[in-house]
Amino acid sequence: MNSYRLRLAALAVVALTALTVERAFANGDIKNVKHIIIVMQENHSFDNYFGALAYAPGTPYRTSSGGCSQNDHNCVDGLSCKVDAVGNLTCFNSNLDDSGTTVFAFHDGRRCAAPDLDHSWPGTHKEANFLNPNGALGQTVSDGFVLVNDATEQLDHSVENATEDQTMGFYNQDDIPFYYNLAANFAINDRYFSSVLGGTFSNRAFFAAATSFGHLSTFDEFPPPGGYKPITGTIFDLLDQNGISWGDYFQDAPQGASFRAFGAPPNIDPHFIPLPFFFAQAAGSPQLPPLPQVAFVDPDFGLPGVPNGGIQNENDEHPPTDIQRGQAFVSQIVNAVRNGPFWQDSVIFITYDEHGGYYDHVAPPKAPQGTARTPDGISPGQCADLSNPPLSLLPAQGAECASNLLSGTLDTTVGEATFLCPELIANPAGPYPDDCASFDQLGFRVPFMVVSPFAKQHYVSHTVADHTSLLAFIERRFLSLDNPDERLHLTKRDLHADALEDMFDFTGSPSLNTAVGQASPPTTDCTPH
Repeated sequence: MNSYRLRLAALAVVALTALTVERAFANGDIKNVKHIIIVMQENHSFDNYFGALAYAPGTPYRTSSGGCSQNDHNCVDGLSCKVDAVGNLTCFNSNLDDSGTTVFAFHDGRRCAAPDLDHSWPGTHKEANFLNPNGALGQTVSDGFVLVNDATEQLDHSVENATEDQTMGFYNQDDIPFYYNLAANFAINDRYFSSVLGGTFSNRAFFAAATSFGHLSTFDEFPPPGGYKPITGTIFDLLDQNGISWGDYFQDAPQGASFRAFGAPPNIDPHFIPLPFFFAQAAGSPQLPPLPQVAFVDPDFGLPGVPNGGIQNENDEHPPTDIQRGQAFVSQIVNAVRNGPFWQDSVIFITYDEHGGYYDHVAPPKAPQGTARTPDGISPGQCADLSNPPLSLLPAQGAECASNLLSGTLDTTVGEATFLCPELIANPAGPYPDDCASFDQLGFRVPFMVVSPFAKQHYVSHTVADHTSLLAFIERRFLSLDNPDERLHLTKRDLHADALEDMFDFTGSPSLNTAVGQASPPTTDCTPH
């Protein structure tokens, strides 16, 4: 699905119920954190960015062909490779091509993958298990990356070569040195997964609402007027209800506009703030309020039809834009906080919405939401919300489920659901068949970094997490109840999500004086015009 100019996203959550979960604890008190800053970029798998991390010169990490022990925090579960005398990698992870030949993972220094790779709901399930996509939860073999993209995105040439299947490509320390520096010096997680085996909107909706309330299609990301209204609400709602300050800092459009009004004043949520204000606040400008308790900092999504929009300014790392644009943007954010007065009590999370069609060898596990198949009782393709109750509360009657503003009745959530689950064609409202893929499996791994004075140094967490773990961290810090094991939450997904506390030492601040580098925009930009 080639939709690199069409991205916006979501944030939401409701339920004020309490929870008791098992989790790994940090050293010290999480209340020492005063500011949480989240940067979510686009469309790269863990193997695509950090599969070669353990082979980088001078790295503090190692890898293991048998996977990493849970308690070995210097081990990274990356690609299986051997290194020659000059540092070149020969890797053994592979997929079969449609010709029957084997395509091995390879270093690909091309920073602009073109065209896009398949990361749709049906395409991603076929990447996980090509012959039985509905059985991916029981058996993810990661055997369909090349086959899916040969058929739909990057068609084979008449004469095949070993590097034409960019889904199997990976970057190294020479391509994204700033990220490798952060990963080596602060903390990362090699079991951080996207929330859904699917694309942009469903994953960013989980990031905002701990559910996609039935939605699957990336084209759903442009919302109905006033935004989507999930039954369980959004993280924005939860923060507002409890007096927690927050801002969504944007360039072309805020991802939160999927759920709240965004337009010309006064029809714009006051929490949507142009990016330059973030830099001024991070620097401690006396003319502005301090950094909010929670800051969502968005890249430029390359959206057409908005001020300063279009691919010429895009820096979200979504193909085919030059990934070094995004690295430079994230460098600005990190350095602004690192060099400002709020560094000593801030946490910066850096991650990616989904794998973008790039290969990853680790099977996504069962979603942590108890025994439920969905976080909120809403199955794939059976969208329900508060847009037009009581009708919109019925399965498949939610806003933009069977049609959307971008593609009409094509490329819809109902269409993607029935592609994997044709039984829904006869009765889209259900009941949802037991043998069809649901929201009970996480998506493929994505890069995840923590930059903070509280981050453990040179530390690899192997704790299973997804985007709702970021919600859980916010909730643990700012929305805890009197019992420290209880917090406000939205759905069963963030209720059971691990808050990633094992990555922190809130007492010792081991990374307080750790320097960060800088990244510049590409000298020669490969982004197509």
